[in-house]
Amino acid sequence: MRNKWNQKIANSYISSFQKKGIKKDLSLRIYTTHLLGKEPDLVLHGGGNTSLKSFNRNILGKEVEIIYVKGSGWNMADLSEEGMPGLELEPLKKTLRLKKLNDEKMVNYLRKNLINNKSPNPSVETLLHAYLPHKYVDHTHSVAILSIANQVNSIEICKKIFKNKIGVVPYIMPGFELAVKAYMEFNKDKDIEGLILLHHGIFTFGNTAKKSYERMIKYVTIAEKFINQQKRKNIRHRKFNYSYDSNDISLKIRKSVYDLSERKWILNFCNLKKITEFTSSKELLNLINKGPVTPDHVIRIKPNLLILKNNNLIDRNIKKFAFQYSKYFSKYKKFVKGAIISDLIPRIIILPGSGAFSLGRSFKESQISLDIFLSVIKSIGWAKRIGNFKSIPKKEIFKMEYWPLERAKISNKKESNLSGNVVVITGGCGTIGIATAEEFINEGAEVVLLDNDKNNIASIPKNIKSKSIIINCDLTNNLMVKKALKKIINTYGGIDIIVSNAGRAFEGEMMNVKAETIKKSYEINFYSHQYISQEAVKIFKKQRLGGLILFNISKQSINPGKNFGPYGLPKSSTLFLMKHGILESIKIFLKE
Repeated sequence: MRNKWNQKIANSYISSFQKKGIKKDLSLRIYTTHLLGKEPDLVLHGGGNTSLKSFNRNILGKEVEIIYVKGSGWNMADLSEEGMPGLELEPLKKTLRLKKLNDEKMVNYLRKNLINNKSPNPSVETLLHAYLPHKYVDHTHSVAILSIANQVNSIEICKKIFKNKIGVVPYIMPGFELAVKAYMEFNKDKDIEGLILLHHGIFTFGNTAKKSYERMIKYVTIAEKFINQQKRKNIRHRKFNYSYDSNDISLKIRKSVYDLSERKWILNFCNLKKITEFTSSKELLNLINKGPVTPDHVIRIKPNLLILKNNNLIDRNIKKFAFQYSKYFSKYKKFVKGAIISDLIPRIIILPGSGAFSLGRSFKESQISLDIFLSVIKSIGWAKRIGNFKSIPKKEIFKMEYWPLERAKISNKKESNLSGNVVVITGGCGTIGIATAEEFINEGAEVVLLDNDKNNIASIPKNIKSKSIIINCDLTNNLMVKKALKKIINTYGGIDIIVSNAGRAFEGEMMNVKAETIKKSYEINFYSHQYISQEAVKIFKKQRLGGLILFNISKQSINPGKNFGPYGLPKSSTLFLMKHGILESIKIFLKE
């Protein structure tokens, strides 16, 4: 793990935040939080947290000690000062006198002591940060540390690696009890520089932002070096005599999960080498469903992953997964008061030796699932080199998965009208395409823009570019259209709406126009629509979720304008294409 502290950049943070009236210590706290958050081997998607103890004056003019701590669910990689809510520290430290403090009372007490009542909820681990005396405290879910903290003999290994520099805390769910236990462990030796929380992660601390950050890097690096020194074990791989059509499987899975949940899901297929190697290993597949490497992951990818051993039994396998998940919920629901079962849909579906699908209610969620799965692969692989991977008991996994404070990170998101729908817009980078894309994005759809105009692609607005994908595609080339649609299905799992918008106006008198002009006009104004709609219908029939094709035909198809015959002819043909498409769709519908 490389130390990326840069004094010049640190100074720029101080200068930039000073203009907002933010003090140096908080500026540096945000800087090192960003450094940690940008390391995927330390932090993923809202995980981890950091804190700072400082001073401020209250409304009575009295100087009081403040703790700034990362807001629950905020991303360390890019949070602003708003993501570091401040609380009065002294009242929090007084809770050490208590014997018990349940989650609801803890959250209420934390909010009561916020400096600004409009601030987000502070991290559920705020009390642990508060009890430690250091000015700066950092917490991550380091992959290397988790590989060590998930061993049968983790305590023994930690003592061997870190000597007396790091304390070890047994697994307890985050909250008051864990905070007290960590404080007690720290008090055994106040010279320690960090704490390893078994099955959870690592805390480091120091009296400067740089020192706390450097200690995190130092001990994670020690863990990585220890792992690299372990002899690589021979991994037996299975041989597969068959290959998967990921597109075909995507469409089948999407239909199955829709039937179970009555909503559309996004499926992203990934066949990176690390995934194909992992999923063909006999040993590691036996470990994959033994529980999460850190409990924080369970709300994102569920306790178990689905392994598709037979691509002809997709629907049966998904229903079996749903049944087993229902049994799991029924067995453990007594441990979380008021728990309501979530969806029954797997978040990772493995094709042994070929790759894996990551699922989400949006493309962003599917990427979160994938990132966590890649982290799991790495952590379990490293754990295998050390010894025997061991997660927390199923009961504890369930308690974390349905813990209200954890579920709040994902259940408060409002869904838009077209969430889960995939929209493809041809001629997508032109004026009409961009306006259409903006409307669909605002409705929550995943948007793909097909275009081959380099100038239009280069000048697309940033707000559209950041929320869609652009595929360079010559729509008059049927092979390129097929290739683009295949890529879309691998990225999103299917297609729901086609906006066949590509077009270009050709002018000239019909009595004098060159045949080449008519031909070019037909290629873009008719054949592009025919190619995309023809392929879309094939996809819709396989997907069996319906589908919609919208043609931008122009008034020219029914109301010819002067010298626009070369443009109107193919547009009229496209109008008839649409009519015949409707008739054929009715026949398909009646047959089904």
